[in-house]
Amino acid sequence: MRLRSLIFLLVAVAPPLRAQTAADSAAIRATAMDYMMGWYTGDTVRMGRALHPELAKRIVNTDSTGASRLSHMGADRLIEGTRRGYGKETPADQRTADARILDIFGNTASVRGTMRNWIDYMHMAKWNGRWVIVNVLWEMKPGQH
Repeated sequence: MRLRSLIFLLVAVAPPLRAQTAADSAAIRATAMDYMMGWYTGDTVRMGRALHPELAKRIVNTDSTGASRLSHMGADRLIEGTRRGYGKETPADQRTADARILDIFGNTASVRGTMRNWIDYMHMAKWNGRWVIVNVLWEMKPGQH
C-alpha cells in the first residue's frame, strides 16, 4: 500500500511534460530549409534567419598521413559565403535539400540535413521564441572532397 501511495504522490506532483507541437516541428523544418535553400539561392536573409549569431559549424578533415584537424566557421563566414553565391554554383536540378528531424526535446532539436555534396547534423534551439541553428557538424559525401 505504501508503494501505491508513493507512486500516486510522485505522479500527482510531477511537473507536466511539455508536448512538442506541430507548429514546433514545422518551424524546425522551416529553419532547416531556410539554411539549405538560402545557401543554394544566395539568399542571406534566409540564411541569417536560420542561424544563431554564435553558430559553430565544424568538419573534421583528415590529411594523407591520417592526422585530423577540426575546421570551424561561424555565422558571419557562412552568411558571407552565401552572399558570394557559392551555393548558386550547384545547378538547380542537382540541388538536394532534405531535412529530417531526428529528435526534439523541450527547446532543443537535432536535424539531419542532406544536401547535394554533404550531410549536416544540426542542433537547434528555440531562442527568443524562434528555432535557430546553434551547432552544425558536417561531412562531405564520398568522392566530394
